[in-house]
Amino acid sequence: MTDQFSLPPQAAGPQLGVARRNLELLRTVPELAQRYEGLDGPLTLDGLAALPPLAKDDLNVALAHLEPRAATGATWLFQSGGSTGAPKVGYAPTGFYMAGVYAHWQPLERTDVFVNAWGAGRMWGAHFLAAGLADRSGCQVIALGSVTADEYEDWLAFFAARSVTAIGGTPSVLRLWFARARAAGLELPALRKVLWLGEAWQPQLEQDMAVVAPHARRWGMFGSTETWVVGTNTPDCPADTFHPLPEQLVHVGEGDLLDFTTLNPDMLNPVLRYRTGDAGELTSCPCGRAGAAMRVLGRRDSVVQVRGLGLHVNELIARVEREPGVSRAQVLITEAKGRASGVDVLLLTGQGAAVDLDGLRRELLSATFTLSTAFLHDPESFRVLAVDALVSNDRTGKTADFVVREGS
Repeated sequence: MTDQFSLPPQAAGPQLGVARRNLELLRTVPELAQRYEGLDGPLTLDGLAALPPLAKDDLNVALAHLEPRAATGATWLFQSGGSTGAPKVGYAPTGFYMAGVYAHWQPLERTDVFVNAWGAGRMWGAHFLAAGLADRSGCQVIALGSVTADEYEDWLAFFAARSVTAIGGTPSVLRLWFARARAAGLELPALRKVLWLGEAWQPQLEQDMAVVAPHARRWGMFGSTETWVVGTNTPDCPADTFHPLPEQLVHVGEGDLLDFTTLNPDMLNPVLRYRTGDAGELTSCPCGRAGAAMRVLGRRDSVVQVRGLGLHVNELIARVEREPGVSRAQVLITEAKGRASGVDVLLLTGQGAAVDLDGLRRELLSATFTLSTAFLHDPESFRVLAVDALVSNDRTGKTADFVVREGS
């Protein structure tokens, strides 16, 4: 099923002005001008669907040329991917568009005590986005960010003493908090809300939540650094189903791939049929809320989630295969109970080739945003290994660029 939009057709015309503006902006980018040549501004949804989709590399070319600036306040730059090269950036004004989110989704209240457990460094936007949401609610905020392995119990005891009512992070990070609390026999009786963003919800979380905080329920956001928050859900929605915000237009195109168009005139990234690599469908939500909801079916590109961050496998392999003596490379991700416990880069080398494995590992770990952040506290869990054979499918003989295996 193709060309489905989250916006009713009769409501499209007045709201597509931002899309027309973004088309004109993209036409000013020399590298992109030809692809949009002869295409009229999208006056209708059909016209929008006829435009070519925008990929991450296209958007970064556009942003490098346009250099957006916020009309008021600061212009914030954020990392928009786990590239092995220079950071690819996304832009946001002070406030991170959270006024529009909070108008339609209010998981936090003034009486809440909220722990912001998203990482705050390395140009990742989630921590600051959540801070913007908390600022709208007027609640108390503990801006915690990342912690080391030996700090969990002390912080959990502090959360209990402060009667923390809400916590937010990626599901991988949240699993660490709840698993540590359960193992230590600690409870958070006041906790009612678990906010999440950055990767798919992990059902295993529910088991530890039921023991540590039996009254807590999940509240989810879906988006990216390029689109910012596209949709939200509540405890009454399935974990994979989100309600698009009025300022975000969701389109389901060929191959069930989702693309996103901003309708927010303050958006600094020119998001016009921007394709993240996620597949999905429009559906009705069991929560009973009116309007089309978006069910996310998973990734359809080479970006894989490693501890809540996107690792660009193709870029990583392309860098490694440029190394003299390397004939083929593969990324092997080892998961334990749904979480990446380690990442190995496997190398096939030519006969007699002397590849500096330690030097290559250090380079990749320091230059790749996802790896440096995900393995900040256990860098030994990322390895570069020379092997006699890559992992292949015994039935088909195919060798994929990346393989995920279940560890102990």
